Amino acid sequence: MNNQTTIKIAVVGLGAWGSALALHCARLGHVVVGWSRDTALTQEVTTSRKLLVAGHSVHIPDSFKATSNLEDLRGAEFTIMALPARAWGEVLPKLTTKALVSATKGLEKETALTPLSFAHERCGYNRESLAVISGPSFASDLVAGRPISIVAGSTSQTLASLIANSLSSPALRVYTSNDPLGVELGGILKNIIAIVAGVSDSLGYGPSARAAVISRGLREMTTLAVALGAEERTLTGLSGLGDLIMTATEDQSRNRTVGLRLGKGEKLSDVIASLGATAEGVSSAPLVLSLARKHSIDAPITEHVVRLMNGDLRATEMAHALMTRPLKSEF
Repeated sequence: MNNQTTIKIAVVGLGAWGSALALHCARLGHVVVGWSRDTALTQEVTTSRKLLVAGHSVHIPDSFKATSNLEDLRGAEFTIMALPARAWGEVLPKLTTKALVSATKGLEKETALTPLSFAHERCGYNRESLAVISGPSFASDLVAGRPISIVAGSTSQTLASLIANSLSSPALRVYTSNDPLGVELGGILKNIIAIVAGVSDSLGYGPSARAAVISRGLREMTTLAVALGAEERTLTGLSGLGDLIMTATEDQSRNRTVGLRLGKGEKLSDVIASLGATAEGVSSAPLVLSLARKHSIDAPITEHVVRLMNGDLRATEMAHALMTRPLKSEF
């Protein structure tokens, strides 16, 4: 174990990423309580002592407990929220915790707030008790022990350091940041760009077009994030450029997969129905577009992917519209 101290950690949400995080923490020797609303799942995990993570059934250490009772999470040093953004409004008001760590990469659907802003503004959490973890990281890599680097962002250096020290291992390096909003937005906004990268590759446009989508997408992400109060440099880091590169280029990415299938002419409703997991970029894109318009930010990539998802234009029409916009300075 790499950590100095064994602590109790709660994980809310036992999807792929939540399960991987819970398993990782338990392997480090922490006492871990993983919550899911699916009682059949938690009972199966309790009986079999195995957890399905990234398509593999993995044995769980004795220090891991699965539950469907939020009361069992009390006493944790921090609680990792690994739920889709759409579920925060239902679950968070029922939760009591010392510190809340978001592992969610989407906007809360009713308010268009980032998860931490929602926790602060709507649920009364002190900002010093809030943090976010983000960066290029697939559940399959974490479970397999392949090298990963992420960032823990919080206005509290004490909390960010606690998370980094508690989660770091020879296979997981956790940096810290004092710009939690930037860390959140990096993880949220890159999903939209990844959809467009998938569309481009589906159309056979090749690596040059993909690189242009990534670089111009990063510029669009950064401009909006700064307008919302984030630091520009954060978007050049792990939870901006790093996560964007991974999500836009790797077929494990659900958001890229959505783009690949939209590029083939599939309807969004059919893609979502068969995807089997949440692609946060789909629900975030229209919310992000509204934020961009509210702040008078030009966001053509986001605008056109929303139009594509709405069925207002075809993939080839989206590409033509983006390529024939009025010429301008790069920065």
